[in-house]
Amino acid sequence: MKFASVVASIGVACSTTSAFVVSPNGQTVRTKISGTSMIGSRSENVLHKFESRSSALRMAELAKGMDGEDYELLSLPAREGRALKVAIAGGGVGGLTTALCMLQKGFDVTVYEKTAAFARFGGPIQFASNALSVLKEIDSNVFDRIMEKFTFTGTRTCGIKDGLRADGNFRMTDDSLAYLWDPETPADWFVKFPLKECADLYGLPYTGVIDRPDLQDILMDECRKIKPDFIQNGNPVTAYESHGKGKGVTVNLADGTSADADVLVGSDGIWSAVRAQMYGEEIKKSSTNLQKRQGCTYSGYTVFAGETIIKTPDYYETGYKVYIGPQRYFVTSDVGDGRIQWYAFFALPPGTKKAPSGWGGSVRDDQADPEENLVDYVKSLHEGWTDEIMEVLDSTPPDSVEQRDLYDRSPELFRSWADGNVVLIGDAVHPMMPNLGQGGCQAIEDAYVLTETLSNIRTTEKLADSLQQFYRKRILRVSIVQFLSRLASDLIINAFDTPWSPHDDLGKSWKSYLTFFWKPLLQYAIFPAQFAYLYSYHPTGDMEGIPAALESKWKTEHYDTAEDAFARVAEEGQAAAGPSFFEKAKVSETVLQAKRD
Repeated sequence: MKFASVVASIGVACSTTSAFVVSPNGQTVRTKISGTSMIGSRSENVLHKFESRSSALRMAELAKGMDGEDYELLSLPAREGRALKVAIAGGGVGGLTTALCMLQKGFDVTVYEKTAAFARFGGPIQFASNALSVLKEIDSNVFDRIMEKFTFTGTRTCGIKDGLRADGNFRMTDDSLAYLWDPETPADWFVKFPLKECADLYGLPYTGVIDRPDLQDILMDECRKIKPDFIQNGNPVTAYESHGKGKGVTVNLADGTSADADVLVGSDGIWSAVRAQMYGEEIKKSSTNLQKRQGCTYSGYTVFAGETIIKTPDYYETGYKVYIGPQRYFVTSDVGDGRIQWYAFFALPPGTKKAPSGWGGSVRDDQADPEENLVDYVKSLHEGWTDEIMEVLDSTPPDSVEQRDLYDRSPELFRSWADGNVVLIGDAVHPMMPNLGQGGCQAIEDAYVLTETLSNIRTTEKLADSLQQFYRKRILRVSIVQFLSRLASDLIINAFDTPWSPHDDLGKSWKSYLTFFWKPLLQYAIFPAQFAYLYSYHPTGDMEGIPAALESKWKTEHYDTAEDAFARVAEEGQAAAGPSFFEKAKVSETVLQAKRD
């Protein structure tokens, strides 16, 4: 028999590339190929070797299963057999990361995406330290490219501020308990998050954000280097037929055609068509009162979001801030280039629709009342809150405001994520409330664990079992993260209020006293334990000096790009949301100021 294959292992960050040669006597020889030319042409090299196998060879690579049936051998770069054929429904963060991870293992991957063509829309996505570790382990080059577009937030102060007592000057103060006996001690900051400390505990890169279009471009580009035609746009998966043990799955597509694969990965989002068939749901079907939708329960919250360029006094010192108050909270986050993105969470009934969602490329025509100034509306729901919130809102162009009702699912503790040769990952099976920024992070963990699990099997006989094994590996951790994400929302909305203070009467409800007593627990026990657990999954291990080097390099670049943006806005101006026509004569007054007066 002639040489069966030469397949390069993917080592894009290195100047030498490892290759495995299967010799005629069946021995595997590892060799090194210097230079980067092989990296640049790996799509031709790797795919040509796979495609050049004769059909006779493929049919000959069979193994007897425990049941006496013949099953096909599955290859890896150092192993005989054919490539595992994988169909992925959905080209979001989870789908593209899964595709890249599997392509690098030598799998034959095709992504079926519903959008006709990828457009640059979508806001920033947070990657916590655990996700960054996974991305580094998947591909150092991808990690490096993401870092070039990344904005670190976890290197700076992040935490919870008092939405009523923050004095409006964006001041940086301690979060100590000294204000209890000293009325002059500021009470702006309630609790600060130990993001940097917990990342340092494991030697990991710090939490931050990247724009979705940039992330999408990076993942798409890296996948195309391996398989140029890996994605089919405008042709989503609508249904499937699993053929039983080792027999693969037929994927039905929107255009009426079908495709065969060994495994189907359902990564098509919270309203997943793959999930709908697996669990007997109807896609996007809602109850009359909108409390239920395709098996999801309305979380009780709707969120408005907007973006602005503004140089606040604490811009370079804070990453993200959560302002708390009665029945709502307001979040601001630095997202790079001088931009601040804000989120306003309200306990409102589902369907209280004011703004387009922005997710999925919706347009302004989707706004319920095109004439309504949505910034004014959000401000009206924060009447009496700190001027820090009003300043951010007033600098926001009203037509940038978006809205989404938040739906949530309970952990699938009693139903597997897998059905035969089909498996669900990401939002299709475990959507997360956004408070911990773990939705995309857990999808990335799914991609890595699923790929590693599938790469360990030798024949198609074990495919269905390996998908069940993947579910068992992931269910506990994902369920805990889902619980923590939902708990964060529920506590802030339903159990938190303006904290009690002996020096004013802003917080006098039972929730205010409860919030006050939560402070030391949150500060010294709950938050350290929470973030330590989230970051505990880090396949790279301690990255030693890399996180500090990345932060140092980023600081200079962040300052330069932010200052350029501030100068541009100062010169060209930015559409600002002023007071509404009916409120022009009124002067905005915070509750704290009213009390002082």
